[in-house]
Amino acid sequence: MSTSSQSYPMSGGEDLHSYIHNSSYQKAAIDSLQEKRRLYILEKIDLLSLKTGLSTFTIADFGCSVGPNTFHAFLVCFNDQPNNDFNTLFRTQPPSSEREYFSVGVPGSFYGRVLPRNSIHVGHTSYTIHWLSKVPEHVCEKKSPAWNKKYIQCNNLIEEAAKAYKIQFTKDMSTFLEARAAEIVPGGLMILQGQCLPDGVLMSETWEGIVIDTIGDCLMDMEKSELISEEKLESFSVPIYFPQFSELKGEIEQNGSFAIELMQTISHPFQDMHLTNDFTTSTFRAIFSSVIEKHLLSFLADLRFFCLQIFQIFI
Repeated sequence: MSTSSQSYPMSGGEDLHSYIHNSSYQKAAIDSLQEKRRLYILEKIDLLSLKTGLSTFTIADFGCSVGPNTFHAFLVCFNDQPNNDFNTLFRTQPPSSEREYFSVGVPGSFYGRVLPRNSIHVGHTSYTIHWLSKVPEHVCEKKSPAWNKKYIQCNNLIEEAAKAYKIQFTKDMSTFLEARAAEIVPGGLMILQGQCLPDGVLMSETWEGIVIDTIGDCLMDMEKSELISEEKLESFSVPIYFPQFSELKGEIEQNGSFAIELMQTISHPFQDMHLTNDFTTSTFRAIFSSVIEKHLLSFLADLRFFCLQIFQIFI
């Protein structure tokens, strides 16, 4: 698998397997913080208005993917990779006659500048920063100490592989923060919502980690059945890394581009619910299908997720 910068958008369109129809888990977490975000943004508008006589307030959503009365004019910039399905994103917005904001699409990786310097007042990103800009070097190389062997993710079970993922995460996080610091006006706000591991918890001990490892087990079964080659399997890894809470906090503090005003853990609205195999399969298919299709083949994506669906996953 290539370790150069890669783009893996969520499943586009509006069909049965699209992200727009299979992202209720992410939406529930985002919605749970809606009121808190609203209050922070309103406070920031008031402060900036007093200081600068602000008339147009610009918000940027980095890694927007697709989904569903003030005197200020709001400009909302939706950023994601160039091959993100922006058409579906804009089709799901209210008609312009009913919107109280202006919207634009900004294609490009958020691991770098995508907007002019000092051009936005609030930056926002959710469920994005665990996606690395690329697969870390050496984790797919059989002769490397960092080779991830039979695993397709950083589940923290191979020490050298985990170190390689962490190094890549540190580089990407620094690049992300420095780019946002350049784009956001002095006194502006960056809202970052995402998934962290509790301190001391391994990815392999979480339900998400178990599901991804199960997908890896499905791939191993396909290799044994000669549906894919051993070489293909050994060179496949997903570019995701979930930092522990204190690790993410430390990266932000060490970078120094932003001062942390508030950082806390929240309980996911679904955490006490039993998630069915169908729900889990549909959610993970919408997230990972582009990674699978790029490295394997689209027909194998169907086989792989069918295999996952018949596994007994206990959540």
